[in-house]
Amino acid sequence: MSTKVLVSAKAHRYLIDRLEEKGFQVDYLPAVTYEEVLATIHEYTGLIVTTRMKIDKALIDQAVQLKWIGRLGSGMELIDVPYAESKGIQCASSPEGNCDAVGEQALGMLLCLMNNVLKSNLELRKGLWERDANRGFELNGRTVGIIGYGNTGGAFARKLRGFDVEILAYDKYKTGFSNDHVQEATMDQLFAKADVVSVHLPLTEETRHLANAEFFRSFQKPVWFINAARGKIVDTADLIMALESGVISGACLDVLENEKLATYDAREEEQLERLLQLPNVVLTPHIAGYSHEASVKMARIVLEKLKVI
Repeated sequence: MSTKVLVSAKAHRYLIDRLEEKGFQVDYLPAVTYEEVLATIHEYTGLIVTTRMKIDKALIDQAVQLKWIGRLGSGMELIDVPYAESKGIQCASSPEGNCDAVGEQALGMLLCLMNNVLKSNLELRKGLWERDANRGFELNGRTVGIIGYGNTGGAFARKLRGFDVEILAYDKYKTGFSNDHVQEATMDQLFAKADVVSVHLPLTEETRHLANAEFFRSFQKPVWFINAARGKIVDTADLIMALESGVISGACLDVLENEKLATYDAREEEQLERLLQLPNVVLTPHIAGYSHEASVKMARIVLEKLKVI
């Protein structure tokens, strides 16, 4: 029986050390291609992945010795979990490991946007000292709507506790989670009351392009919109129209519909350029949840769930 583990994406040294301590032979290949994995997966008993590679039926069929798949972070949309489990392969993710990092990033981006931190900093780099046009808005006293109240939605709510805001959270698949700082709500209540809305959802056929023109128009007032979940939850063209027309006040985006910039067509290039030009957008390269601390916590949690450590 093989004791080989393939780590197919960048991971903290902690992960490799723990696996080796348990007697596994670790192949750390963070740049490995799907084709290379397909050709060699029959050798492995364990597989560690992130968002870089699709683990589909064709690959699972070749994984004749595979016992487990560990996903560093949250979101299992690239893994055919039902098929893997039907083959006796245990699948585990570690959203608990990076939820605090995502919560902090979402809050940091929001404060950056509402207080024109990025905008004014970029202007200063060009020699412009502009105060009036960079007058900020306080978060204090506002209503924050959270869509999806899992690990990251809950972490974002916790980070907001010191800001004297009303927090309304909607989760289609969870109820009874109201507490002294979060109030369970319907989407209609979020549409009616929210000043800020943040999505914390997995990517599914149900959530794909959830944030579209109709969604943005449904809010009773222009909201500051945050997406640090999955890029394809947002229809980028509709978002740009909402920003340009004032339907929403601004956007914090840590994710894009297509994050492989080298593959962009002309339309995608134009959209990205527009997002980068808009003064009411803060854009980062999928780094929420990518903190130094999270890289260790995600590894530890996924190995604990798999009972490897």
